[in-house]
Amino acid sequence: MMIGGGGRSSSSSTTAGGTWVSTTSVSASGKRIQREMSELNADPPSNCSAGPKGTPYQGGIFFLDITFPSDYPFKPPKVVFKTRIYHCNVDAAGNLSLDILKDSWSPALTITKVLTAIRSIFTNPDPYNPLISSISRLYLADKAKHNEIAAEWTLRFAK
Repeated sequence: MMIGGGGRSSSSSTTAGGTWVSTTSVSASGKRIQREMSELNADPPSNCSAGPKGTPYQGGIFFLDITFPSDYPFKPPKVVFKTRIYHCNVDAAGNLSLDILKDSWSPALTITKVLTAIRSIFTNPDPYNPLISSISRLYLADKAKHNEIAAEWTLRFAK
């Protein structure tokens, strides 16, 4: 997972007595990201380490790039799938169609809530707001065939 942004800057200096003094400046955004990452490491959301059981993505390991803007949490992070996935809400470049990363974003949301929402698209795709309409059409017309192809892609790209 790549984490960028946050507006962090760092430097140090030495006093006349030779003791090290940190002059590190962490923005409010950076502090929020640090806190959220600490909370995420201490209490990770369940079932976010692999594709959920009972789905065609079961057991797949899907890597994400998460980039935080400098004005986080007032703007949502950018999340991109780095692992190829056959899903109507993820395009060929890995861009994700998820309402909380766009119009429904709120500063009250956290990275843990974002990961939980991403996990939910594995079990509940949104074929009515697709990034790839051909996949959503197949999902609606022939879910078994859709799931077969998604499982093949999971085996090929995510295991």
